[in-house]
Amino acid sequence: MEEIISALLSEDATPRDFAGLRLPDSYRGAVVRKEDTGMFDGMDTRDKDPRKSLHLQDVPVPEPSAGEALVAVMASSVNYNTVWTSIFEPLPTFGFLERYAKRSPSAARHDQPYHVIGSDLSGVVLRTGPGVNRWKVGDRVVAHCLSVELESADGHGDTMLDPEQRIWGFETNFGGLAELALVKSNQLMPKPEHLTWEEAASPGLVNSTAYRQLVSRNGAGMKQGDNVLIWGASGGLGSYATQLALAGGANPVCVVSSPEKAAICRAMGAEAVIDRNAEGYQFWKDEHTQDPKEWKRFGKRIRELTGGEDVDIVFEHPGRETFGASVYVTRKGGTVVTCASTSGFKHEYDNRYLWMSLKRIIGSHFANYREAWEANRLIVKGKIHPTLSKVYSLEETGQAAYDVHRNLHQGKVGVLALSPREGLGVRNEELRAKHLDAINRFREGATTA
Repeated sequence: MEEIISALLSEDATPRDFAGLRLPDSYRGAVVRKEDTGMFDGMDTRDKDPRKSLHLQDVPVPEPSAGEALVAVMASSVNYNTVWTSIFEPLPTFGFLERYAKRSPSAARHDQPYHVIGSDLSGVVLRTGPGVNRWKVGDRVVAHCLSVELESADGHGDTMLDPEQRIWGFETNFGGLAELALVKSNQLMPKPEHLTWEEAASPGLVNSTAYRQLVSRNGAGMKQGDNVLIWGASGGLGSYATQLALAGGANPVCVVSSPEKAAICRAMGAEAVIDRNAEGYQFWKDEHTQDPKEWKRFGKRIRELTGGEDVDIVFEHPGRETFGASVYVTRKGGTVVTCASTSGFKHEYDNRYLWMSLKRIIGSHFANYREAWEANRLIVKGKIHPTLSKVYSLEETGQAAYDVHRNLHQGKVGVLALSPREGLGVRNEELRAKHLDAINRFREGATTA
């Protein structure tokens, strides 16, 4: 691996140099193990500890099949699906791998007693399989996490509707929290060259997810002037939703849980911010009963910040805790667009406020190929910036996942893989200098928080 790292760090390395590198027999990856799937049985979700279930383990190097690429991972990041995998909720991911393995001899490689996780990466292409023409050995890339087969017509208009759609590193093996990763070549996108490896690795999943939810016609179709309520606006998803709203001429109404997180939103340019803890919102009277009076109080506060208008769009991802309030505060004819459910998957709301006010609920899951490319293009152009708050080593992946699980982070947390330190990988110094304040603003605010 030392020879590979040396080539990766060299500005003079050519595609021929990378093609001539001898691949190791194994590499280190952050894994969960099938034998551990019952280790947290009977425990509350909050008490399940990723530091106990995530291990750094040597695994064999997979050979790229047709349409695949093997990538040397310089950096990756932790998403909430990393947490779900590590605590085996809502169910162990080995079932996904077993079902995928039945599809073909190539897919059978994914069924292992270990699962190398991670749905983001930045790195360099080391090998390509047959039929790969767009990408060459030595290309500097990032990867989106949509893995599809496209053998069914269902996915040709929207690749997220492909019946074989999976999230790489969550529903497939050989993910990005590792020294090497195996991806379909159509997951690869150009690395933003004004960003470091760790910065470039952090937006992929969350930026693309937020783009589909807010901007795409498959999501809310946000337009200029829209009021957009964003839950967790300083977090991994919310920080990109906030930027997309601002860049698109909308008015984000940012909901956070502390003055420090409120300051981060204002540093990104948001003016309307609600600290839900400071203002004491309690949307549930007890475990089984919501409080409509709190919905009304929340709606009144929103109108105070918007000049008397209700929100056109609610960017939903907490789920059970907030969904009733989200439906209530949306304007007549407005849209609640939801992905994930970090506070619980079973949502409750009063349907009178939906049907009688002609509101819509749209389910949104990651992004299709086009949406992922468009979201990355905004990063490449410096229109949207990484919201990276802290960087861990590969050995510290368990701690990184624990911090995300316990909401001890802001924005995204990065993980260095083959990159020996932070700050490497920048090739466009001019563009970086132009956007350096914006790049640093979030991390400085998150450090203060």
